Amino acid sequence: MKAVNKRNLAVVTLIVILVVLVMWRERGSEAVAVFKSQELPTESGPRAGLLAPALTLQGSDGSTYQVGGKTEKAVLLNFWASWCDPCQQEAPELNVIAAKYKDTLDIYGINVTSHDYKPNAERFVKKFKLTFPVIYDQKGEAFAKYNGAVFPTNVLIDKNGVISEIILGILTPEELEAKITALTGS
Repeated sequence: MKAVNKRNLAVVTLIVILVVLVMWRERGSEAVAVFKSQELPTESGPRAGLLAPALTLQGSDGSTYQVGGKTEKAVLLNFWASWCDPCQQEAPELNVIAAKYKDTLDIYGINVTSHDYKPNAERFVKKFKLTFPVIYDQKGEAFAKYNGAVFPTNVLIDKNGVISEIILGILTPEELEAKITALTGS
């Protein structure tokens, strides 16, 4: 085969590949638009895209907090333990986020007391001066409903009660704030 024919074949192949990639990319954006116009999910479960499992929890302040269903604000469930170094690292940042997004986000700090010692958890709350509601999950039932496996686990729930993301482990403050901004639209 002559060099000119090989070059022409390579150019034609490259053009075909580019056309296929452009068509595939266009098809992907249509799929996203169709998903956004669909109704809310009807199934609940501990996975992004599903309705958040319903919880009714008693806070250390005596108030009752509910998760599940539509709300006025987005919700961040922060499952933590006092012995968890990453939990200690993120506690000050959660206070900053709670203050900054107080009009669009509720944060519930859920100490998984079944994996902790309550007096240590109470010292943690005082040490970090947590400014958001703290809940003691004595039996680990809330943690189990969200298939908790590591500390911290942060569950981001939109105003419609749909889980947008479950974050296992710690993020940088910038990464967490970017996710909160996307969740709340603030």
